[in-house]
Amino acid sequence: MHQFLDTFFNLHLIGGVFPSLLKVGLRNTVLLAALASVIGLIVGILLAAGLMSRTALVRAPCRAYVDVLRGLPHILSIYLIGQGLPLAGLNVFGGWTYGYAALAIGLTEGAYMAEIFRSGFQSVDPGIVEASRSLGMSHRSTMRLVVIPIGFRSVLPALTGQFILVIKATALVYLLGLVTGQREMFAIAQDASTNDASLSPLVAAGVLFLAITIPLTYAVNAWDRRLRDGRRSPSAAAPAETAPPQEVLT
Repeated sequence: MHQFLDTFFNLHLIGGVFPSLLKVGLRNTVLLAALASVIGLIVGILLAAGLMSRTALVRAPCRAYVDVLRGLPHILSIYLIGQGLPLAGLNVFGGWTYGYAALAIGLTEGAYMAEIFRSGFQSVDPGIVEASRSLGMSHRSTMRLVVIPIGFRSVLPALTGQFILVIKATALVYLLGLVTGQREMFAIAQDASTNDASLSPLVAAGVLFLAITIPLTYAVNAWDRRLRDGRRSPSAAAPAETAPPQEVLT
């Protein structure tokens, strides 16, 4: 029992690594997740539009991208994109490792977000689309002004849930080789775990990840319930007033 506690719950090691996790790791994890989410949103919207295109030459490449990126393990995609681009001479971010890490996660998550957006856009009532077209709006204008705004609102809970996966995916960027000041929570915990021959630093990192993801998960579930159930109007929530009895004329 003592060996088990010393392996996973060594309070001395956990207390020693927490300052670095909070000051450096948490900041870098949030930064990477934010950058990757922005890239994923842009890629996801563009891919969703391509998947719904009437032109096969546009639809087919988008479908291939989504199928390939969703079919590959995250760790393989991040390694191939984050390490492969610099090795291939495509130094789009120079020596900025964050850029490659965020791009790798964003391109991968964009494939998942594309299906979320597509399902949301296609769930818009066809009658609304037909009404927009009958008013003389073009297909592009209908998509931009009607379908996307309505569909975007319906997928917000699922999209927020995808952001939680982005936060967890930041743990894989240690493959790209981060310098000391760029390490995210997992990289810091892994280095400390290797140096101290204990898994307690990794448990500390897991606690911080849970402190972020669990509240977000409950918030997403509550948000989803609110969108599905709707807010009861005051008139519906309040009991109907009983009409006063009318006098009977004799």
